[in-house]
Amino acid sequence: MITIESRQPDGQFADYLISKTAVIGAEAASPIPLPAAAGKGALRLTVDAEGGASVIDLASLAGVFVNGERIVRYGPLRVDDAIMVGGQHLRVKAVGLARAAEPVKPSLCDPATPAAAAQAPLQPGEEPRGGARSDAARALHLALSRNAEVLHAELIQTLDLRRQDVTRMGDTELRGVADKLIRELMAKVTLPAVTDPDELARFVLDEAVGLGVLESLLADDSVTEIMVNGAQDIFVERDGQTRRSDIAFSSEKALMGVIERIVSPIGRRVDESSPLCDGRLKDGSRVNIAIRPIALKGPAVSIRKFAKRRLGVADLVKFDSVDVAMVAFLRICVEQKKNIVISGGTGSGKTTLLNIISNLIPPYERIVTIEDAAELKLYHDNLVTLEARPANVEGRGQITIRELVKNALRMRPDRIVVGECRGGEALDMLQAMNTGHDGSLTTAHANSPRDMLSRLEVMVMMGGMELPVMAIREQVASAVQIIVQQTRFACGTRKVTSITEITGMERGVIQMQEIYRFQRLGFYDNGKVRGQFVPCGNVPTFYEELRGFGIDIDLTTFGVDGAVAAGQAGHG
Repeated sequence: MITIESRQPDGQFADYLISKTAVIGAEAASPIPLPAAAGKGALRLTVDAEGGASVIDLASLAGVFVNGERIVRYGPLRVDDAIMVGGQHLRVKAVGLARAAEPVKPSLCDPATPAAAAQAPLQPGEEPRGGARSDAARALHLALSRNAEVLHAELIQTLDLRRQDVTRMGDTELRGVADKLIRELMAKVTLPAVTDPDELARFVLDEAVGLGVLESLLADDSVTEIMVNGAQDIFVERDGQTRRSDIAFSSEKALMGVIERIVSPIGRRVDESSPLCDGRLKDGSRVNIAIRPIALKGPAVSIRKFAKRRLGVADLVKFDSVDVAMVAFLRICVEQKKNIVISGGTGSGKTTLLNIISNLIPPYERIVTIEDAAELKLYHDNLVTLEARPANVEGRGQITIRELVKNALRMRPDRIVVGECRGGEALDMLQAMNTGHDGSLTTAHANSPRDMLSRLEVMVMMGGMELPVMAIREQVASAVQIIVQQTRFACGTRKVTSITEITGMERGVIQMQEIYRFQRLGFYDNGKVRGQFVPCGNVPTFYEELRGFGIDIDLTTFGVDGAVAAGQAGHG
């Protein structure tokens, strides 16, 4: 529910009570009459279940302005917000249960349902059982967000009035100054009975100098991904399942402030002229950002959290992503410098697997890693980490993955590890694999090992060299030895579903044989996929080479007995 004050043509003021979402314009059916200059259906006034309201510019002829700034969407509206459309001035007189500030000690708004909020057993951000959202918890957090928005604005104004140069402060000093000012501001207002002062202060502090409500989610080890679809819509992934979170930012402006604090330290930028950005947090978590005008619902932030604990092959076995025999085979492939491509869909765990496999590289070798946004975390002494760079405001200075791959060849690497091949850099990667840089590793998007070969062909063509298809296939067949297929199932579990060897070319077709596969057997009672890892009865063609090096391999791990395996290897 919201009360809007409008100035009439005769100079008198009239109040209009809006209790549900309505379209306002110059038409006769408009709940608030506007002049013809505003246009029909000029704006939408959205009223939510908790009594809050926001305004959206629909088709106004000259734009909608809130507090002097042109908006596309603005909310939540607060008391005394000034709205101008078509020359008509509107003022927010009351919102929900909030009231205009009195001359005495001002009061922040209470939750729309204080009794229910006081009885709510859930804390903000906690997921209720069964995935259902708690109305009480959401109402409590909504009130917290509104109060935080007021305090946040007051904090910024106070810092400006006191001429505080926050750009010269370190993180610790800035948090200390901001926390002190927040406590001073809170002492000047009357807090609702159900409000926890410490929680409100922490909420405002995180939004002002930290990552806002994302701080609590980043600290929660059970959360693997965070998806922000706008200031009020946040989803998280736990145990492979995506659920809506009850927490939210106080405003879109606060969310944009957090985005700026994410991209600034890594030299990236995001604005209307460049609304997309890839980046990373201090802990290495991958971040993708999309803002208006391409993100219509508001800024969208996707965070794939970086594991705080170093993962190893033992963790893969523990999580049932692979079995011991597959790990032993992959270790031999890495140590014997076989070129490996990790294939899989989005979110299947390719980068995590690449990071684990890369750490199997012997510690004395020199490694050069190349990524769009640095995510890999290797523990080798002789390590060079390269990161691509986007163009600046003038459209200059871009450094692509392809340029970095070419440059890496001049850095005397023993191994080249490319975070992901997406385009023409695949050609340079294949050439590197074919010219003495054995043992290179990379990832790419594909649904199967055979699809991976087709993807490599397409990506090489994207390099613009106009090579014949047969020449490309010969490059792929001679450069890549192993394809590891990673799959994310609908239940959220991630597994290595296939390890395939490239064996050469025959009649223009790249030949391959599967070494291991994951065989599905149904589902467990908890809905998780059930199955087993099985050898496919094929011995790797480089078996004789390994035997010549004095490496003894347990042939039974490939599903064949020693005599048969020796025969296969002898004819390979």
